[in-house]
Amino acid sequence: MFGSVHWWLTNTNESVWFYSMELNRTTIVSPSAPRGRPSRQALYARLEAEVVALHERFGGLPAYLDARAIRRALRAEEAHHSTAIEGNTLVLKQVEALLNEGRAVGNKEIKEYAEVRGYADAAEWAYGQAREGDWAHSATISLTEVRHIHQIAMTPVWQVDPHPDAGPDEGPGDFRRHDIRPFPDGMTPPPWPDVPAQLATWVDEVNALDPRAPTFPEDLARVHAGFERVHPFIDGNGRTGRLALNLVLVRLGYPPVIVYKRQRDQYLRALRRADAGDPGALGEMLARAMLANLHRLVLPSVAEADRTLPFSAFASEDLNENALRAAATRGRLAAVRGPDGRWQTSRAWVEEYRASRYVRGARG
Repeated sequence: MFGSVHWWLTNTNESVWFYSMELNRTTIVSPSAPRGRPSRQALYARLEAEVVALHERFGGLPAYLDARAIRRALRAEEAHHSTAIEGNTLVLKQVEALLNEGRAVGNKEIKEYAEVRGYADAAEWAYGQAREGDWAHSATISLTEVRHIHQIAMTPVWQVDPHPDAGPDEGPGDFRRHDIRPFPDGMTPPPWPDVPAQLATWVDEVNALDPRAPTFPEDLARVHAGFERVHPFIDGNGRTGRLALNLVLVRLGYPPVIVYKRQRDQYLRALRRADAGDPGALGEMLARAMLANLHRLVLPSVAEADRTLPFSAFASEDLNENALRAAATRGRLAAVRGPDGRWQTSRAWVEEYRASRYVRGARG
């Protein structure tokens, strides 16, 4: 037999078991079976398989990125967390009011609102670059686009608070013409005359990335660390580097990532390790961030009612992933085992279960 056939059965203990026949191999497994933390290689393989499925089943990212509500939510979260990593103190509700309603809520410095506004505009531009078609084999970024990202992100800031050491030719979009002191962890950015050549080499490395490679997240981590090592601008390199990272991702057909402010120390440690030649920790962090946005934002926005997806795609505040898994284990929520071995359910099944939770005598 080719492909998969799935049934769900309920045993006498009201536990749901799944019979899966794939390529003449038969297994019976419980959805509540314990799982350990997957290896990095397994994590990377899962990411690649789910992104391939996204393109084969749903046509990729563009429909998702054109969904206005989802796009606004992603833009606000990314702008908030990425600028917070650099010291911005606006809370998420203030960021949402600024970006969605044009209101500067709170008593913060104008510079902080300008940082968020510029970052969000640059992120909006980057999201618009998602490609359809041959998503695995395309040049992903140019030197001009790196400068364009910096110009969009930093112009609002420059208008209210230009960098005190910047010369007339070091504004938004211009490479630095100053040397930068070594960082406390020992990394030393190159002398400023070397920046254009080193960044051109970096662009070539990015455009040589293979998104189907087993080590793609670590390859991505390596080039992300490489950008920060060059530090091409007098200010705004962290923000520009994360924006460039997301431009590369959406052009390669992957979900953009959000590095949360609570992850700042972990991210900086992983970045330092990648700079020292060990991209594993940063690669794992990026892979988990891509999967998180794939499940939390992308898949729910493109899924049809009867399409089966991992439980995490349908998790909500009142029904988190663990609650959905428990409901399936008790036989209250229909589910199947997907081609990758992970348990899946559908929007229609979740809504059916949600409605049944409040029926007399039901306990969910």
